Amino acid sequence: MMISTRGRYALRILVDLAEHCSEEYVTLREIAERQEISEKYLESIVKLLVRAGFLEGLRGKGGGYRLGRRPEEIGVLDVLRLTEGTLAPVACLEEGGRPCARAPHCRTLPLWKGLNDVVTAYLGGFTVRDLMGKAEDGNDYII
Repeated sequence: MMISTRGRYALRILVDLAEHCSEEYVTLREIAERQEISEKYLESIVKLLVRAGFLEGLRGKGGGYRLGRRPEEIGVLDVLRLTEGTLAPVACLEEGGRPCARAPHCRTLPLWKGLNDVVTAYLGGFTVRDLMGKAEDGNDYII
Protein backbone atom coordinates (compact mmCIF):
# COMPACT_ATOMS: atom_id res chain seq x y z
CA MET A 1 0.00 0.00 0.00
CA MET A 2 1.30 3.42 -0.94
CA ILE A 3 -0.42 6.60 0.22
CA SER A 4 -0.38 9.23 -2.55
CA THR A 5 0.72 12.83 -2.20
CA ARG A 6 -2.97 13.76 -2.27
CA GLY A 7 -3.59 11.81 0.95
CA ARG A 8 -0.40 12.98 2.64
CA TYR A 9 -0.95 16.61 1.68
CA ALA A 10 -4.58 16.52 2.81
CA LEU A 11 -3.40 15.50 6.27
CA ARG A 12 -0.72 18.20 6.23
CA ILE A 13 -3.32 20.85 5.33
CA LEU A 14 -5.59 19.76 8.16
CA VAL A 15 -2.79 19.62 10.72
CA ASP A 16 -1.49 23.02 9.58
CA LEU A 17 -4.90 24.60 10.05
CA ALA A 18 -5.38 22.84 13.39
CA GLU A 19 -2.04 24.14 14.66
CA HIS A 20 -2.80 27.66 13.45
CA CYS A 21 -6.32 27.35 14.75
CA SER A 22 -8.44 30.42 15.04
CA GLU A 23 -11.82 31.55 13.89
CA GLU A 24 -10.06 33.44 11.09
CA TYR A 25 -9.82 32.04 7.61
CA VAL A 26 -6.32 31.20 6.38
CA THR A 27 -5.40 31.73 2.74
CA LEU A 28 -4.28 28.82 0.64
CA ARG A 29 -1.12 30.79 -0.13
CA GLU A 30 -0.18 30.84 3.58
CA ILE A 31 -0.72 27.10 3.90
CA ALA A 32 1.22 26.43 0.68
CA GLU A 33 4.14 28.52 1.89
CA ARG A 34 4.28 26.92 5.34
CA GLN A 35 3.99 23.41 3.92
CA GLU A 36 6.18 24.05 0.86
CA ILE A 37 3.56 22.62 -1.48
CA SER A 38 2.31 24.05 -4.76
CA GLU A 39 -0.73 26.27 -4.23
CA LYS A 40 -2.21 24.99 -7.49
CA TYR A 41 -2.02 21.36 -6.32
CA LEU A 42 -3.50 22.25 -2.94
CA GLU A 43 -6.56 23.77 -4.63
CA SER A 44 -7.76 20.39 -5.85
CA ILE A 45 -7.21 18.78 -2.45
CA VAL A 46 -8.96 21.58 -0.58
CA LYS A 47 -12.04 21.18 -2.80
CA LEU A 48 -12.35 17.56 -1.67
CA LEU A 49 -11.90 18.50 1.98
CA VAL A 50 -14.54 21.24 1.76
CA ARG A 51 -17.06 18.91 0.08
CA ALA A 52 -16.52 16.35 2.84
CA GLY A 53 -17.00 18.98 5.57
CA PHE A 54 -13.45 18.74 6.92
CA LEU A 55 -12.86 22.36 5.88
CA GLU A 56 -14.96 25.49 5.44
CA GLY A 57 -14.09 27.91 2.68
CA LEU A 58 -14.88 31.59 2.22
CA ARG A 59 -14.26 33.53 -0.98
CA GLY A 60 -13.26 37.15 -1.30
CA LYS A 61 -11.41 39.57 0.93
CA GLY A 62 -10.71 38.00 4.30
CA GLY A 63 -11.47 34.62 2.82
CA GLY A 64 -9.60 31.38 2.90
CA TYR A 65 -10.05 28.11 4.76
CA ARG A 66 -10.54 26.91 8.29
CA LEU A 67 -11.39 23.59 9.90
CA GLY A 68 -15.00 22.50 9.53
CA ARG A 69 -14.74 20.26 12.60
CA ARG A 70 -12.61 20.14 15.70
CA PRO A 71 -9.25 18.36 15.18
CA GLU A 72 -10.31 15.47 17.44
CA GLU A 73 -13.36 14.90 15.22
CA ILE A 74 -11.36 14.44 12.00
CA GLY A 75 -10.24 10.84 11.64
CA VAL A 76 -7.09 10.04 9.68
CA LEU A 77 -8.79 6.96 8.23
CA ASP A 78 -11.70 9.09 6.97
CA VAL A 79 -9.36 11.59 5.31
CA LEU A 80 -7.32 8.86 3.63
CA ARG A 81 -10.42 7.04 2.40
CA LEU A 82 -11.65 10.31 0.92
CA THR A 83 -8.39 11.08 -0.85
CA GLU A 84 -7.23 7.57 -1.75
CA GLY A 85 -10.59 6.01 -2.58
CA THR A 86 -9.69 2.73 -0.92
CA LEU A 87 -7.05 1.39 1.39
CA ALA A 88 -7.95 -2.26 0.79
CA PRO A 89 -4.91 -4.37 -0.11
CA VAL A 90 -6.88 -6.36 -2.72
CA ALA A 91 -9.90 -5.55 -4.88
CA CYS A 92 -12.17 -8.16 -3.32
CA LEU A 93 -11.98 -6.34 0.03
CA GLU A 94 -12.85 -2.90 -1.31
CA GLU A 95 -15.92 -1.39 0.27
CA GLY A 96 -18.86 -2.02 -2.05
CA GLY A 97 -16.69 -4.17 -4.31
CA ARG A 98 -17.86 -7.29 -6.07
CA PRO A 99 -17.29 -10.47 -4.08
CA CYS A 100 -14.72 -12.76 -5.59
CA ALA A 101 -16.04 -16.09 -6.88
CA ARG A 102 -12.93 -17.76 -5.48
CA ALA A 103 -13.39 -16.34 -1.96
CA PRO A 104 -14.73 -19.58 -0.43
CA HIS A 105 -11.60 -21.44 -1.61
CA CYS A 106 -9.01 -18.67 -1.56
CA ARG A 107 -5.99 -19.61 0.53
CA THR A 108 -4.73 -16.02 0.71
CA LEU A 109 -7.97 -14.23 1.61
CA PRO A 110 -7.42 -14.56 5.39
CA LEU A 111 -4.01 -12.93 4.95
CA TRP A 112 -5.49 -9.97 3.05
CA LYS A 113 -8.41 -9.63 5.47
CA GLY A 114 -5.99 -9.57 8.38
CA LEU A 115 -3.85 -6.91 6.74
CA ASN A 116 -6.93 -4.86 5.93
CA ASP A 117 -8.13 -5.13 9.54
CA VAL A 118 -4.74 -4.07 10.92
CA VAL A 119 -4.46 -1.06 8.60
CA THR A 120 -8.04 0.00 9.31
CA ALA A 121 -7.66 -0.37 13.08
CA TYR A 122 -4.31 1.43 13.12
CA LEU A 123 -5.32 4.40 10.98
CA GLY A 124 -8.73 4.49 12.64
CA GLY A 125 -7.03 5.14 15.96
CA PHE A 126 -5.67 8.55 14.93
CA THR A 127 -7.24 11.97 14.53
CA VAL A 128 -5.81 15.25 13.30
CA ARG A 129 -5.45 16.22 16.96
CA ASP A 130 -3.06 13.30 17.46
CA LEU A 131 -0.85 14.57 14.63
CA MET A 132 -0.51 18.08 15.98
CA GLY A 133 2.84 19.17 17.41
CA LYS A 134 3.50 18.47 21.05
CA ALA A 135 4.59 21.14 23.52
CA GLU A 136 8.36 21.15 23.94
CA ASP A 137 9.73 19.87 27.24
CA GLY A 138 9.79 22.66 29.78
CA ASN A 139 7.28 24.79 27.87
CA ASP A 140 4.18 23.28 29.43
CA TYR A 141 3.98 25.46 32.55
CA ILE A 142 0.52 26.95 32.89
CA ILE A 143 -0.58 29.59 35.40
